[in-house]
Amino acid sequence: MSDDFEVWHNPENDRFEIDTDGGPAFVQYIIDGDEITFTHTEVPEEAEGKGIAGKLVAAALAYARESKLRVISKCAYVTSWLKRHREYDDILR
Repeated sequence: MSDDFEVWHNPENDRFEIDTDGGPAFVQYIIDGDEITFTHTEVPEEAEGKGIAGKLVAAALAYARESKLRVISKCAYVTSWLKRHREYDDILR
């Protein structure tokens, strides 16, 4: 598998996705007004350890910033990622 993973926004399923050999990896969200709440991140076991979850979160946060949405994390992975990437503090609720 290539390390050049493409993130795509799947608004019908409220998530950002990357197709992997083990199936879709995704970060799930809920948009309510001007807030986006990240609820769950999942990466198939076969695709773990390749930076896929971080790439998903980065793309989702870029979307939130572009859309002027305030971010709420109810996902342990997203919360942990945000603690390591303080450049997104300005869009956190």
